[in-house]
Amino acid sequence: MWTFVSPRIVFGEDALDTLSDIRGKRALVVTDPGIVACGLVAPVLERLASAHLKVHMFSDVEANPEIPTVLLGAKVALEFAPDWIVAVGGGSPLDAAKAIWVLYERPDLQPAEISPFIDLGLRNKARLITIPTTSGTGADVTWAIVLSDPIEKRKVGLGNWENVPDIALVDPSMASGMPRQLTVDTGMDALTHAIEGYISTWHTDMTDGLCAHAAAQVFEFLPRAVTDGADLEARTHMHHAATSAGLGFGNSMASMAHAMGHALGATLGLPHGRAVSLCLPYTLEFSARQSPQRIAQLAQRLGVSSANGETAARTLAQAVRNLASAMGNPLSLGEAGISKDSFELCLDKLVADAENDTQMITSSRSPSSGELRKLFEAVYDGCSVGF
Repeated sequence: MWTFVSPRIVFGEDALDTLSDIRGKRALVVTDPGIVACGLVAPVLERLASAHLKVHMFSDVEANPEIPTVLLGAKVALEFAPDWIVAVGGGSPLDAAKAIWVLYERPDLQPAEISPFIDLGLRNKARLITIPTTSGTGADVTWAIVLSDPIEKRKVGLGNWENVPDIALVDPSMASGMPRQLTVDTGMDALTHAIEGYISTWHTDMTDGLCAHAAAQVFEFLPRAVTDGADLEARTHMHHAATSAGLGFGNSMASMAHAMGHALGATLGLPHGRAVSLCLPYTLEFSARQSPQRIAQLAQRLGVSSANGETAARTLAQAVRNLASAMGNPLSLGEAGISKDSFELCLDKLVADAENDTQMITSSRSPSSGELRKLFEAVYDGCSVGF
């Protein structure tokens, strides 16, 4: 028996207007300084005001939100006592808002205790609305929470089925102003979600269609969105694809590229979407050696290859590389500007952190410590994986 979890999703033009109709007394808006500065919070505040809610804004969320930040946000929530928490931004504010919501409802918990194995008893105090401003993370529809531990310099995967948002407002206008590089990185993040959600060992019929469709949309529309940021058709399809991929992998989990990417992001400071998508071709090649079936099937569904087995799987890996290269993204850590000395100094930590990441358990081929080390070395050097 499987479970599929989803918020109520309002998508398309004017989805943001849903805020004008919500009922409540107080709304805590969780966001980051960049989102405030570029004017994306203003239309949210206007609509909340039209719904006659008293609003307080917590805008201290940083990229890769840290545990102390969500503890501070929970303290603000406890003082303000909202009945709605409204998250506006990319994956960082959305994940931070989920954690803040849980800790507001359950002040007896520490962040590390947010897991699928306990009853949280949420929605006694508040409900959660998510408004994505990037087309990539899928955090608007997932229950996953990724926080950074600034002491251990690693990312921590948390979450519980209960903390899936209540309402996701997927309005393409909120992402239409993304700069070029952010469009690339978040778009490649969405592709990684879609592919890993499809090949995850926890995939189901309910998730396969979402992931396959989202992957096809990214291959078709990301180049257009990057070439012409004002292409509203491309922006709309990318925004919807990101949410579809989020629904897919959020219910089937991601895989090894996310485990490795989390380690790279926390240790070497790579943006999340760039880190996971950089790892993806290498992990596809690694899995293709022993378990190519699902990768090959997806390659066929996407029209990337008409072959079978490992040949088709490797063709999909190369298609990911080709897309990233066409967008101007690096295909190796060396190409990304990471020095060899810096990489070798942290290699042991990268291996250990990836091994302990929750996304490793759904890989169709589980690497040994030695194989994982060789995978990171391949990602650094840009060498195709043949082991």
